[in-house]
Amino acid sequence: MVEPARLIKKYPNRRLYDTRTSTYITLADVKKLVLQGEEFQVVDAKTSEDLTRSILLQIILEEESAGTPMFSSDVLTQFIRSYGNAMQGMLGAYLERNMQLFGEIQKRMTEQSQKLYGEPAKFNEELWKQFMSFQGPAMQSLVSAYMEQSRNMFLQMQEQLQNQTRNMFSGFPFPGFPGAPGFGAQPGGAQKPEDGKAPGDEKKS
Repeated sequence: MVEPARLIKKYPNRRLYDTRTSTYITLADVKKLVLQGEEFQVVDAKTSEDLTRSILLQIILEEESAGTPMFSSDVLTQFIRSYGNAMQGMLGAYLERNMQLFGEIQKRMTEQSQKLYGEPAKFNEELWKQFMSFQGPAMQSLVSAYMEQSRNMFLQMQEQLQNQTRNMFSGFPFPGFPGAPGFGAQPGGAQKPEDGKAPGDEKKS
């Protein structure tokens, strides 16, 4: 039987209450749950509103503020510009899929490191550097496969968007749009009569 997601309630005083352990926890404790891969949901204790995303964003903000940030100013700027854009939904799905692929690569590397060096706790930074130097070709292959999958997925999304756009506007009589009535006709619809003379040619002769 699948165990339900761990329920954490957030009270007006900003305290977080873990209903499974019946104790108050901190944001750092929630971060541990994320690292442990445990499913959980944070809700407002009064309204039952789902606050999981809000809590996760707080954790990311703290991580970005301390130590070495993961996102540069340019990346964050691009994120902000994407909000309200027509591509916002597609960008979200694209980033989500890429993070899944990256997680798969990370999992493979962790499994391989455990075979070589034992438990993850013993796998310190120096051993990680050695592992990376020994596994150069394999790492390049993984990254190349990851980038190729990412590129193919983006091209598929782009093609799908183009097809949807064609289907959406194919029934509208937009001049110059492929498939629309009169496509390829001269601007203004002016055509010469069957005798090959345009109106007004008689006056010129």
